[in-house]
Amino acid sequence: MLCRSVAATGHSPTLLLLLLTSGRARLLDPKRLVPAIESCRTAALGGHVARCENCSHTLIAYNSCRNRHCPKCQGAAAKEWLAEREAELLPVPYFHVVFTRPARIADIAYQNKAVIYDLLFKASAETLITIAADPKHLGARIGILSVLHTWGSALTHHPHVHMIVPGGGISLDGKRWVACRPGFFLPVRVLSRLFRRLVLEKLAAAHQAGELQFFGNHAPLTNAQAFAAYLAPLRNSEWVVYSKRPFGGPKEVLRYLARYTHRVAISNRRLIACDDNGVTFKWKDYRLEGRERYKLMTLATPEFIRRFLIHVLPAGFHRIRYYGLLASTARADNIARARELLALPKLQCQPADAGANDGNEPPTLARPCPCCGGRMIIIETFERGSAPRHRPTAPMIAIRIDTS
Repeated sequence: MLCRSVAATGHSPTLLLLLLTSGRARLLDPKRLVPAIESCRTAALGGHVARCENCSHTLIAYNSCRNRHCPKCQGAAAKEWLAEREAELLPVPYFHVVFTRPARIADIAYQNKAVIYDLLFKASAETLITIAADPKHLGARIGILSVLHTWGSALTHHPHVHMIVPGGGISLDGKRWVACRPGFFLPVRVLSRLFRRLVLEKLAAAHQAGELQFFGNHAPLTNAQAFAAYLAPLRNSEWVVYSKRPFGGPKEVLRYLARYTHRVAISNRRLIACDDNGVTFKWKDYRLEGRERYKLMTLATPEFIRRFLIHVLPAGFHRIRYYGLLASTARADNIARARELLALPKLQCQPADAGANDGNEPPTLARPCPCCGGRMIIIETFERGSAPRHRPTAPMIAIRIDTS
């Protein structure tokens, strides 16, 4: 049985998801996700051996699968991405705006992920850009970094868009920086109304173009009249859009981005145990306040895996996107212009080959030796499925002396 095999391994709960996906989840075969996570940081993907040049401490590092849904691989990707974004931050307040949608849209989004997730991105960006450009509100062109999340704390299907937005923008004539009011970006009620109208219009257009598919209980929605009737109650309901208080500064923005941009449906630290009753993990009940909102949930193993796989994105789908001043085509020019209008010094670009090895230096690891802090030199690289020739340094045994 899976639970007994997990217990027999003696692994910590941080490896439970990896162990689970090597078992029953394979029957679900979500394309390449399960084989990738199963092989992550094992000899199946190869790796390298590094040795400290001072104390000869040796360690083996196996390659990661680099799958964007793997809970073990997002740390390094987040660091690389954040290093690229750091130079783009401006010394202005940043706001966190969240666009959510009614449950009825979440239900049909599950059967039409690529279309409706893309629609949520475009409608939310268009909403912010339109209202910000209105002279009654801000009268400026703004930049937006958008991130799609599809989960709730209990792994339920809850697609919504997080946005990180500078508190201001370049005036419509391009001659000055327009700052928002202190502590206030844009009116959320106005944003909610426009977002609701845009989403419903785009949904109707997608249905008319034949881009939506419906199965099971939603199969009747293939009929245009039935689909219009399904959406009708949403035209008068309240759609939740909220804007959180501005961040404390650019460094806080970066820390926050690291939490939101490269997250997966559940992180290893939330996994508690796996036994014959199922999988136990931490979750947050947002209906409560204080410490009582943090709870434990146990799901049967197939149900846990089903909930995790709900959040596997369509192949090639980008869940981090940029709009307005931060759109990729003109991002560098727009940021340079914003810095100029804010009277900031120009950034000095470091030559591409600065600090690079001259070819004679051995490859090294970025992190120092865990024993003495010395430089770790890569002494061996081994291919997929191969075993390294060198052995790692045995862990030190702590000796306790009882002086009582």
